[in-house]
Amino acid sequence: MLLIKSLDTRFGRFLRREDGAITVDWVVITAGVVGLCISVFAWVGNDTHDYGERVGKHMSTEGVKTAY
Repeated sequence: MLLIKSLDTRFGRFLRREDGAITVDWVVITAGVVGLCISVFAWVGNDTHDYGERVGKHMSTEGVKTAY
């Protein structure tokens, strides 16, 4: 009986404490920012790759002019 009361008291104190609440907030915010950064990098990376291929194709069709 004493063990159950001790566990009940400890569990009650654990539920009332709010020390770790800010940590949970920061973890959620950081995860959101990281997810947003990954999606932006993927989007920009794909567009940059396509643009680079178009520039490369255009430059390969141009000749070098030796006379002015």
